[in-house]
Amino acid sequence: MELGLIGLGKMGGNMRERIRRGGHTVIGYDRDPGLADVHSLEELVTSLKTPRVVWVMVPAGAATQSTIDQLAELLSPGDVVVDGGNSRWTEDEQHAGELSAKGVGFVDCGVSGGVWGLENGYALMYGGSSEDVARVQPVFDALKPEGEFGAVHAGRVGAGHFAKMVHNGIEYAMMQAFAEGWELLEAVDAVTDVREVFRSWQEGTVIRSWLLDLAVKALDSDEHLEELRGYAADSGEGRWTVDAAIDHAVPLPAITASLFARFSSRQKDSPQMKMVAALRNQFGGHAVTATGAHVDGDTPGADVLPPVGG
Repeated sequence: MELGLIGLGKMGGNMRERIRRGGHTVIGYDRDPGLADVHSLEELVTSLKTPRVVWVMVPAGAATQSTIDQLAELLSPGDVVVDGGNSRWTEDEQHAGELSAKGVGFVDCGVSGGVWGLENGYALMYGGSSEDVARVQPVFDALKPEGEFGAVHAGRVGAGHFAKMVHNGIEYAMMQAFAEGWELLEAVDAVTDVREVFRSWQEGTVIRSWLLDLAVKALDSDEHLEELRGYAADSGEGRWTVDAAIDHAVPLPAITASLFARFSSRQKDSPQMKMVAALRNQFGGHAVTATGAHVDGDTPGADVLPPVGG
């Protein structure tokens, strides 16, 4: 089949190649002319035979909305748009409604696989009507990993991005667990080779996983992660997962804590811990540390102030 693909960055570019390897024709557009097959959205649309399928792979938010707005004016009744970016699931019904008014179908698709997807395939979670999904199915089949699993029609419009959002929330918690375990192992003198402990877990353990494999790969490159700063960004989907949990009164303590841990990574000097230290000093007479002081573990030293107050 033919597919128009908008957005040829790290993910989109590899997806174009994998779909072509699957025997399909892909016409790609990107703002970078060095990546694009055509020079404009208009040329992309006119290059495709009707009925068309156009896959949008651009950043969530304003970029996706602008692209959807333009496609609504360019496409014809019977065409289908797929949003394969990381859009918030609550925006999918809005996009579907805008396109439906023009007779254009809409499918939302959460995509996981990162830079490894070209060779290993992409995990796909999509939402939309059975008719619209069937139109895109040959592309889904080309993108997914080989075998029985790796793709799912999760439900109606919004279900794909909601499933991907929850997937990423679980990913946050799993990554945090590996990180905490690694730090604790590094802190104990009795453990002399933390990297090899992680490597040993790759076989026979209940926590063996691709994330564990990637952790070992990272430790092989930098055994104690000394070249990295302890700062972790978040893409937004962890926040959306926690928001959805609040909306539906579903407790997510591990995922929520992992999100907040990322926030704490951005604080060189935690304001919250200042209050905790002050309160410990007030009720228990525990020593507090002066601003800018160097502290070696919890051992009081010259930079640690004596108890104050009663």
